[in-house]
Amino acid sequence: MLVTFEHNYLQELYQSGKASDKKHRFQPDIVKKYKRCIDVLISASNIEALYKINSLKYETLVGDKKGISSIRVNDQYRIEFVVIQMETEPIITVCNIIELSNHYK
Repeated sequence: MLVTFEHNYLQELYQSGKASDKKHRFQPDIVKKYKRCIDVLISASNIEALYKINSLKYETLVGDKKGISSIRVNDQYRIEFVVIQMETEPIITVCNIIELSNHYK
């Protein structure tokens, strides 16, 4: 699948392992797992393939986040993204990496 990034810091995290702004700094282990999750998204042939990878815990969100999907980086963080179905391949736009403790605020 084709993966794009909504914010520069998300692309920086994936490409260089760190963000240039201090607000979006994560532990090296989180960045490593984030990169691995993005690699899985890129290599997946379609969205249905994500359901088969139990460690991702892929889900489509409901309520005020309807239309957004997510996968888990670990027990504490998840990646939120939007999927646009195209004829050739789905396009995933990574929107956010959030800490689950802030999930319901």
